[in-house]
Amino acid sequence: MNRLFYGDNLDVLRRHVDSESVDLVYLDPPFKSDQDYNVLFKEHDGTRAAAQILAFEDTWEWNTEAERQYEEVVEGGGKLSEVMRAFRTFLGNSDMMAYLSMMAPRLKELRRIMKRNGSLYLHCDPTASHHLKLLLDAVFGAECFRSEIIWKRTNTHCDARRWSPVADTLLYYSKGNTPTWNPPFIPHSDAYIADKYRNRDGNGRRFTLDNMTSPKPRPNMMYEWKGFSSPPCGWRYSRETMAKLDAEGRIWYPQDKSKRPRLKRYLDEMSGVLMGNVWTDISPLNSQAQERLGYPTQKPQALLERIIRASSYEGAVICDPFCGCGTAVEAAEHVGGRQWIGIDITHLAIALIKHRLQNAFGDQIRRSYEVIGEPVTLSDAEVLARENPYQFQYWALGLVGARPTEQKKGADKGIDGRLFFFDDETGVTKQIIFSVKAGGHITPMFVRDLRGVLERERAQIGALITMADPTREMQREAATAGFYQSAWGKHPRLQILTVGELLSGKTLDRPPTRNADSTLKKRAASVRTPAKQLVLP
Repeated sequence: MNRLFYGDNLDVLRRHVDSESVDLVYLDPPFKSDQDYNVLFKEHDGTRAAAQILAFEDTWEWNTEAERQYEEVVEGGGKLSEVMRAFRTFLGNSDMMAYLSMMAPRLKELRRIMKRNGSLYLHCDPTASHHLKLLLDAVFGAECFRSEIIWKRTNTHCDARRWSPVADTLLYYSKGNTPTWNPPFIPHSDAYIADKYRNRDGNGRRFTLDNMTSPKPRPNMMYEWKGFSSPPCGWRYSRETMAKLDAEGRIWYPQDKSKRPRLKRYLDEMSGVLMGNVWTDISPLNSQAQERLGYPTQKPQALLERIIRASSYEGAVICDPFCGCGTAVEAAEHVGGRQWIGIDITHLAIALIKHRLQNAFGDQIRRSYEVIGEPVTLSDAEVLARENPYQFQYWALGLVGARPTEQKKGADKGIDGRLFFFDDETGVTKQIIFSVKAGGHITPMFVRDLRGVLERERAQIGALITMADPTREMQREAATAGFYQSAWGKHPRLQILTVGELLSGKTLDRPPTRNADSTLKKRAASVRTPAKQLVLP
């Protein structure tokens, strides 16, 4: 069963993920790379309490939690302890040191859960990659370093007094000496094909000619073949193999006997070009990308699919401990035959992933995974509402399949979430808007405000989600909004749903849709083709 965890990934890994149970780890840990480099090393007093890392905030500060995790790693001894003490001497109580202190125990746990043939890909930018590589050397051993992959993520732009930074780094490590590896190939370029595969046989198949002589002396392969004398070092193939190739029409014979026969290699039988560690064929997500969700650190799905295909087989378990908007999770589903574990510390991310999966694979996907760590009782929800109203809002919207609105000043005033849907064959987008109230005191004014927003937005349905039961006046106010008429009947235009009702199974009264809801910014296609499709032999 696939699992999506809400919570601190360090705690989740320690409590819920067994040792040697994961085949492939991909992580893109948050890091505030857009800051000035010197600001990252600003000293702090070490007394700040650790705060939950909120969505879209890649902040790491030196505080009491960072100090605690640093001490825990150092007291554990070994190479990791040594490198962390060296970092502390060099970096002091800086944000970079806090980042490394948070990463060290997590990398240690990730190595624990990996199988002996498992692989790990850590995605980072050059600001922190050199520190992270030393940290990974300490956790996995320098001998387990496999590759440093450079992914061109953007085009050049004007930067003061430096080469324009256009690439990210992926650090690839294995747990053992024999990691799972499916050599990745990409198709030959049109220019290469035109130059190297100029010949065609009677069926129009392209082929190139390859040498059939041995590169080193092979006395047992020195024989005459169909009037062609033996090469100085002999043939590459035995007589039996030569006869088989000849019968299949795979040998090209020159008219000039001073030349030698050559082997026909057909283009449609070639795997393509073996990939190197510089990837320039996967484009970044631009503002018009179909899969773009508005998550600032989102990576292209093709990037994750390439990693999954290369470093896992069918039946493998993929883990992303910083799963954010769920690109690795959807990629694992799209590649097929893989299971996955996703972990994130915000309800916003968990809600986004659930609806991303529904959009890509339909309602049936919900039965293939479980969510762990979300409130399941009214008392759980009340605690979340008191401790973190924003996280409560994200979670409550997830109960009804809504996407939280972007929290920008002056934007979407009066709207906490939206759900776009299609209920007919016209292709016209319809929408439901949501307002969430975490507090216990609610009044008819909330309903009237929502009705005003409903009219302003020309939405079909509006819903108010509350912790407390609505008053009779609120219910009467909602009833005055009338109904939205669909082919399936009438649906109240203003609806009030309590968290208790939603937890007990009550749903929004709305028309069924002919496809998955378009909850995300762009409706995700079920099948996407990368810029260049990988071919595995």
